Amino acid sequence: MASISSLNQIPCKTLQITSQYSKSTSKISTLPLTSTNFPSISVKEFTNPKPKFTAQAKNYDKEDEWGPEVEQIKPSGGGVSVAEEEPPKEEPSEIELLKKQLVDSFYGTNRGLSASSETRAEIVELITKLESKNPTPAPTEALPLLNGKWILAYTSFSGLFPLLSRGTLPLVRVEEISQTIDSEAFTVQNSVVFAGPLATTSITTNAKFEVRSPKRVQIKFDEGIIGTPQLTDSIELPENIEFLGQKIDLSPFKGLVNSVQDTASSVAKSISSQPPIKFPISNSNAQSWLLTTYLDHELRISRGDGGSVFVLIKEGSPLLKP
Repeated sequence: MASISSLNQIPCKTLQITSQYSKSTSKISTLPLTSTNFPSISVKEFTNPKPKFTAQAKNYDKEDEWGPEVEQIKPSGGGVSVAEEEPPKEEPSEIELLKKQLVDSFYGTNRGLSASSETRAEIVELITKLESKNPTPAPTEALPLLNGKWILAYTSFSGLFPLLSRGTLPLVRVEEISQTIDSEAFTVQNSVVFAGPLATTSITTNAKFEVRSPKRVQIKFDEGIIGTPQLTDSIELPENIEFLGQKIDLSPFKGLVNSVQDTASSVAKSISSQPPIKFPISNSNAQSWLLTTYLDHELRISRGDGGSVFVLIKEGSPLLKP
């Protein structure tokens, strides 16, 4: 009976096992409770996986030290989905806004020739603001930024106004005014391209420059070039033109133009093969200085020795697009 009482202290699961082997109950009561005495009883019959699994799950939720960290993984998954969203677009900087406003103010001014006094005042104010925020305080120490072709967008230099006024003549316009700088060779090339219905040509001046201060360069012109007219194979004639306030219909001339089309093509090939005309520049106006007051990768503001202002945009810049 003492052995049976000791068996009664075993959990209920072992009582179910003893009932399964009721024929050998007497033997169990006389033997010590060891694993060797039950060779035919599997471990599975002593343990119930399902209750044990449930108990482990409860301990994991309440006591397992990794539980709280597992719960923290859930909100981090939400963070990943937020990171995959497109980031908000950056707002343009104050300098970018000023540059856009400045270029917009040039519209309809014909590089400054036709600008009203109010427009000029607005342009001067924007230029002054940009100069105060110049990202390149020593332009001559950042010569690679000066390299390349710069397109003139605006000037207050009255010496260019007679040249710009040629664009008001019938069928003739100033197509482009540019300045090309080679900082390694210390050369500057200024060029004006004229365009008409029959041909395009250019006038170019070549110069050397010397650095005189962090912002100032001295320029000396040494050569002028009149480019060979490049005649077009197909003559384009507008429907009408305005001259001295009158609109002139050019349609009667179209038949004449078509009749000389073949002749113009042969003449174009002949003239275009001729070399340009070069001439030396050696007068007192062959030198000047230029002060760069604003410079970045796409915009340059310079002031001449007569107080004139030049605003130039780097070729290929989006600022040149209307």
